[in-house]
Amino acid sequence: MALFKINGSVATKIIAKGLDLEKNLQSLFEQNLEELLNIIFLAHEYATSFGGRIDSLGIDKNGSPCIIEYKKNQNDNVINQGLSYLRWLLDHKADFEMLCQSKKADIEIDWDSPRVICIAENYSKFDIDTADILPINVELLRYRIYDENILFLEPENYQKVKISTSGIIKKAKMQKIKDNQLQKVYSIDDHLAGKNKETLDLFQDLREKILSLDQNIIEEAKAKYIAYKTSTNFVDVVVKQYGLKIFLNVKSGRLNDPQRIARDLTKPKPIGHWGNGDYEVKFESANEADMVFALIKQSYDFNK
Repeated sequence: MALFKINGSVATKIIAKGLDLEKNLQSLFEQNLEELLNIIFLAHEYATSFGGRIDSLGIDKNGSPCIIEYKKNQNDNVINQGLSYLRWLLDHKADFEMLCQSKKADIEIDWDSPRVICIAENYSKFDIDTADILPINVELLRYRIYDENILFLEPENYQKVKISTSGIIKKAKMQKIKDNQLQKVYSIDDHLAGKNKETLDLFQDLREKILSLDQNIIEEAKAKYIAYKTSTNFVDVVVKQYGLKIFLNVKSGRLNDPQRIARDLTKPKPIGHWGNGDYEVKFESANEADMVFALIKQSYDFNK
């Protein structure tokens, strides 16, 4: 993506550049992991029992273990490495739990939703095709460094490929795959099942507005909520029986809320909650749609 600096009526292109040292990429992300990806940093070059080392290990605000691999060279096979480390981690849960305790990361671990995140300046067609066809979600993030110390970060877009296994894989084998899956898969329908019509209408209208913000927005059903994100979540939606509960990924004190419809979850003292960010909004009436969406748009602007 071309970036330009505007000075009055003059636009000047900002030139992309590379990092001086390969290790600088990993160091940059590890020192700013919470700001960049909303992930708590736990360990650098974490040693596994089979001799490999996980580049960066963390846990997100929802308790998902996060394996982060950096593609520093063109031939680095970070996707396969990440999957191998994920398999190892799920066989050594106690080690991860002890690490969280030692780092005072007081978050309930969600072993149903581990994350494998790959970070690279570019991905080959083979990387993207591999991520497309995998039965689990691997997050591909693309970065670019520009002059004036500007970091640009975005998800590499891909759609999961649906492959029919009818007549190829027997039901018994399919059940075995299901029983041994590395990630539990949730759907939007799981969250909407059994909810009343008014709530469904609120959600569908809000969903359409959110997705219209940017064609690159990813909608992802999690265990407790539905996430909308670019490089990181900007809004998480909990579908309740009567209305929606919305969490905005905005830090306390930075949200412009003239109608005062958002609740600051850090005051008077921090309150535990499912979604990301410091603000909660209850959306229970269609009359509130414009006010609620204006706050979501702010969170999108902060996180895009």
